[in-house]
Amino acid sequence: MSRRGSNKAVSLATAAMLVCTILLTACGSSKGNQAASSNAGAAPASTTSTQPSSPPKGSGKLVVYAALNEDDIVQIQKKFKEDTGIEIEYLRLSGAGEASTRIQAEKASPKADVFVGGSVEFYEPLAQQGLLEKYTSPNAKDIDSQFNDPKGYWQGWYMGVLGIVLNTERFKKELEPKGIKEPKTWDDLLDPAYKGMFITSNPATAGGGYIFAADQLFRLGEQKGWEYLQKLNTNVHHYTPAAGDGINLTATGEFVAGMSWAHDIVKSAKQGYPIKVIVPEQTAFEIGGVGVIKGGANTENAKKFEDWLLTKPVGEMNTKMSNRYSVRKDVAPPDGMIKIEDVKLVNYDRDKAAQMKPDVVKKFTDMIGK
Repeated sequence: MSRRGSNKAVSLATAAMLVCTILLTACGSSKGNQAASSNAGAAPASTTSTQPSSPPKGSGKLVVYAALNEDDIVQIQKKFKEDTGIEIEYLRLSGAGEASTRIQAEKASPKADVFVGGSVEFYEPLAQQGLLEKYTSPNAKDIDSQFNDPKGYWQGWYMGVLGIVLNTERFKKELEPKGIKEPKTWDDLLDPAYKGMFITSNPATAGGGYIFAADQLFRLGEQKGWEYLQKLNTNVHHYTPAAGDGINLTATGEFVAGMSWAHDIVKSAKQGYPIKVIVPEQTAFEIGGVGVIKGGANTENAKKFEDWLLTKPVGEMNTKMSNRYSVRKDVAPPDGMIKIEDVKLVNYDRDKAAQMKPDVVKKFTDMIGK
């Protein structure tokens, strides 16, 4: 071969290598960008947030769907990283119902590893559909059996009781002069004086909203329970997507009263808002859950997260930051909350509540015309 021919061959080989290098670099850059997308700690925590990217297996990340308050999941994210070195990438949903719907929609290709927050009534249907990984934490042995799923698909880690949030300033100014007394029972909310002044959450999207509806059915019976919900509907201004929304709207004076979780009401009251919590007799309670999503990219990290949630230090941290009751007996009750032994609870059949949920949600949705 001539020297000119040899040079031409070298040039062609060099050009081919350069093209391959460019193509490989472009592919690597695309994958790198996808893995690094949307750090949920910085992303807005709403239903319109960018979908968290699923990190590769074996990574030091964990993708979480959270049905918790924004400040609570942020503190959990920070503390979990400190304790384990694992970085949480989260998407905060407006309620457990929305999180459940998203997990079902993604069943063919799960985008998250863990579902945390919201009542376990929303976890049971996911387990029945095979969307949760079976896992029993070794720390579950320290928890009362009523908070553990005997089948091992979800785990309770906190408790909350339903209460009435009352804006004391508006009540004293607008209703007290009319001879209306502060509500002490759920039935007191049927007073026509509350028409357009009361707000609560939608059972289709909010765990608190569904448990409230089920509470009435359990305490009054099927027929009278639905009669109660129908009568209350005439006083309800509108139904919010999440249980906590009613607290904010009542605290800022847009409404006189609302229904929500007592611990969240106390938390807002501590911030100086003119509100108080009233825990009626025959109220219901939630078991706040956590579950490992089947097929997630970081199943082992998800199990570590569940183990971590059940430890005493995390139970104490959650009680302090959220005012929720811990499921651990060695964690003191939240400051400013009624002692759990003083709460008069309805006879709440959790298994039945989970089984009847689809029918109740459908009937309720038809009732309110939405």
